[in-house]
Amino acid sequence: MLDDTYFMKQALIEAQKAGERGEVPVGAVIVCKGRVIARAHNLTETLNDVTAHAEMQAITAAANVLGGKYLNECTLYVTVEPCVMCAGAIAWAQVGKLVFGADDEKRGYQKYAAQALHPKTEVVKGILSEECAVLMKEFFAAKRRAKG
Repeated sequence: MLDDTYFMKQALIEAQKAGERGEVPVGAVIVCKGRVIARAHNLTETLNDVTAHAEMQAITAAANVLGGKYLNECTLYVTVEPCVMCAGAIAWAQVGKLVFGADDEKRGYQKYAAQALHPKTEVVKGILSEECAVLMKEFFAAKRRAKG
């Protein structure tokens, strides 16, 4: 069944790709009318660009597919709570629904700008949160071990 869990698993695949590249393992997919129209993961290290978050990459790709900047009929699935920058982009794109896995207590939009999203954006939190959080925890634990 193509539900929030199914599409979050797709975002987790993207997050794993990011981790394999040495990127912070965050993945995103955008779904429109039951079909994935964009897949992305963090590329900040690869592109040497602090704005190259998974959500930003996915929003750009989805807008290109749809031929317009508004994603009000779309759902964005992302493995970790968006930061303030991404929440702003989600708002400007008027994303219809945001689904995220793990909370980001340190840098998530809810801490700094809880009202940042478009007022019509539906938010669903905690889908596969444990799986999403484990990817992040393992990634940063490995980084700390590597530093010795």
